Amino acid sequence: MIKVVLCDDHAMIRRGIREALCEASDIQVVAESGSYTEVREALRSNPCDVLVLDLNLPGRGGLEVLSSLREAGSPIRVLIVSMFAEDQYAIRCLRAGADGYMNKAGNPADLIPAVRALANGRKHVSPEVAEMLVGNLSSPDSGTLHASLSERELQTLIKIASGKQLSAIAEELMLSPKTVSVYRARLLQKLKLSNNAELTVYAIRNELV
Repeated sequence: MIKVVLCDDHAMIRRGIREALCEASDIQVVAESGSYTEVREALRSNPCDVLVLDLNLPGRGGLEVLSSLREAGSPIRVLIVSMFAEDQYAIRCLRAGADGYMNKAGNPADLIPAVRALANGRKHVSPEVAEMLVGNLSSPDSGTLHASLSERELQTLIKIASGKQLSAIAEELMLSPKTVSVYRARLLQKLKLSNNAELTVYAIRNELV
């Protein structure tokens, strides 16, 4: 039996994923969680083979969950299931140690072969992501400016582009306003931009929001 833990901050999304996976007799969802803190506790209390993980969590994001697992040498296989476009996030996630990436807009039935592949030690990506990986290998220097951003910097960029004030961003990410200001300054420097309006335009043009 393949044991799975789900982590998504939207209960309805978790329900949809759980129902899709329950169609398979060899897959069992052993726990659900909606935040970094909850998923850490769920993984401690419920041994599993595969973690189905969203990127956009309140506070510390999905990539930080992934990073903590990899730093601890955890054998848990991680399937990222995200609303973010594959061309912007899939390669970033795979480089960070994810074993697979799926877009939430895809066919829910594809979750079953994806989880089985990970449980059997294989990777799972869509044909589109596979093509991007090949292109990335052949042209490693053709990445976008935001490819160099850290997870926190990317989160800050997306939230600024969504119209949120720094104080609100600080509260959502559980950081101090001063720290968020530092991330904003780094964004402007790395992306060679001058203000929030330009950050927003950049995010929209690159389909980050």
